Amino acid sequence: MRHLSAVVYIVDDDASFRTATQRLLRASGYAVETYESAERLLEQLPDGTRPSCILLDIRIPGLSGPDLQDRLSVLGSHVPIVFLTGHADIRTTVKVIKAGADDLLTKPVMKDELIAAIERAVARSSASQEKTEQLHSLQTLVDSLTPRERQVFERVARGKMNKEISRELGATERTIKAHRSNIMEKLQIATVAELVLIAERVGVLAEHPAESGRY
Repeated sequence: MRHLSAVVYIVDDDASFRTATQRLLRASGYAVETYESAERLLEQLPDGTRPSCILLDIRIPGLSGPDLQDRLSVLGSHVPIVFLTGHADIRTTVKVIKAGADDLLTKPVMKDELIAAIERAVARSSASQEKTEQLHSLQTLVDSLTPRERQVFERVARGKMNKEISRELGATERTIKAHRSNIMEKLQIATVAELVLIAERVGVLAEHPAESGRY
């Protein structure tokens, strides 16, 4: 499977390795950016707008691979990292994997092994981006609700019936039904189950119930 829009960021102080790997990955359909140090990548942070991964050597001069991993985590980067090492070290391996590394490969790495690891990392990046985009779309729909519709939405999501909601909000059941109809239309859904799912996805059910209000 080719990821024509995916980009791989290579961070390695070995110029010959960077060149050879860049050639291999471009021939495999990837866009490639190379850096001779972790510091250089920090100067030009991946924008995260495309599926991507970082191919990172563990032992590089200056800021080490694991240190860069920590820095990126603090900066909120979610770009998957595939580590490379010429000297497998159990302690370091455990550290980077626990910190969220996608994989750790030992040099010299076979072409097929490298491509497979990058495919997995890019696929995870793509899935993560898709999930984020879907959540953003749902949040946009929820944000389109009026304050009163939002109150009704939250209560319906918590399993309350129209009669109970009308009593809490000081409105007639007919009014609540009208709000529910508008909510379903705005959220582009047809069932209460879908409404509850959206509420869970955007974190509404984790919030405190909206305060009661009267017209």
